[in-house]
Amino acid sequence: MRSDTPMSPADYRRHPRRINIASLTILRRLLAAILAAVLLALAVSYGRALTYPGEAPLDVRTVDWIRENGGAPLVNALENWWYTRQAPPTSAPDPTLGPAAPAPVAPGTPAPLPAIGPHAAPGEGTWIAGPKTKNGTPTVFATFVRPDPVHPGVVAGVARFDQNLVKAQLIAGTREPDKQLWPEGGQVPLDQRGGLVATFNSGFKLTEAQGGFYADSRGAQPLRDGAASLVIDRAGRVSVGVWGRDLRMSPDVAGVRQNLALIVDNGAPVPGLDANSDHRWGSAKNQLQYTWRSAVGVDARGNLFYVGGNQLTLVSLARALADTGAVRGMELDIHPRMVHLYVYQHINGQPQPSANPLLPTMQGPLDRYLQPDQRDFVTMTLR
Repeated sequence: MRSDTPMSPADYRRHPRRINIASLTILRRLLAAILAAVLLALAVSYGRALTYPGEAPLDVRTVDWIRENGGAPLVNALENWWYTRQAPPTSAPDPTLGPAAPAPVAPGTPAPLPAIGPHAAPGEGTWIAGPKTKNGTPTVFATFVRPDPVHPGVVAGVARFDQNLVKAQLIAGTREPDKQLWPEGGQVPLDQRGGLVATFNSGFKLTEAQGGFYADSRGAQPLRDGAASLVIDRAGRVSVGVWGRDLRMSPDVAGVRQNLALIVDNGAPVPGLDANSDHRWGSAKNQLQYTWRSAVGVDARGNLFYVGGNQLTLVSLARALADTGAVRGMELDIHPRMVHLYVYQHINGQPQPSANPLLPTMQGPLDRYLQPDQRDFVTMTLR
């Protein structure tokens, strides 16, 4: 029988093995073509993630890409496995983050924060003045606390902003909240840099934040009642509370960033943080990870507090924030390279990141928010 002659039904019955081999060959080629197409599509997708505009290191881009392509459960499981095993030692020397000698007390310096453990480390809870207004009044004070008595080497940096002297703005990144074009282009606007005091990171990616985003008179995702919300009014004042209970949409609202649920309410950590039974604070067991975490809150007088540090669980983060005097507070972002607060000094009218961020161990480029960044963030500028 010639190979190019069509096979009759009788031929099929006489040569079943040849037919099976031919069918398997066609199937293998089809599967190989499908696999090649899938791999090509993944390669193109990953390549776009690696080259997408905005500052973000390779590891962050890779993890975000895996999450966005169905790998979030795997990433969460690996993070839980790794960070829950990074418990800090139960005995550690006192940190040496305070000044070598007592600094002169600046006018308006807040009272020191009390030590959570049995004693205070040198400089712990003592406020250091940051950049000042033209008349010499500090706009921000910084200190550190140790919020985990079981692990005394764990440190959280604290920044306190006087909202009578500074104003805030929520800035969209190049990828968060929605990969759309926003007026600021993912960086501190040029016309704000002359009065820039500080910048700090925002919250989880919106796909995991259980809430929405609003800025520049537009929304990126619907705002959710019950969500912890950082709200900025038209005057640049920040409030933190529960959307629909403490805060609502009005013509005076300029920006809203929602993230999970409050971790501090009525001046105390919210019950249930260690269990996270209903996943109000993210994926299961993430609350137990010893990792970089950040939070923001307000006290009864309207002062704004930012807290950030490494090897913090959700409970120790909430304890640190509550001990500042915050009456309400919310978690922002977590993990290395996601937690930043930068304070700026000015040289020839241009902002320069200070030699150290809030904590010297914070990871990331010091000019991060002075160039386009993939994630949204908050600016604090002089009034």
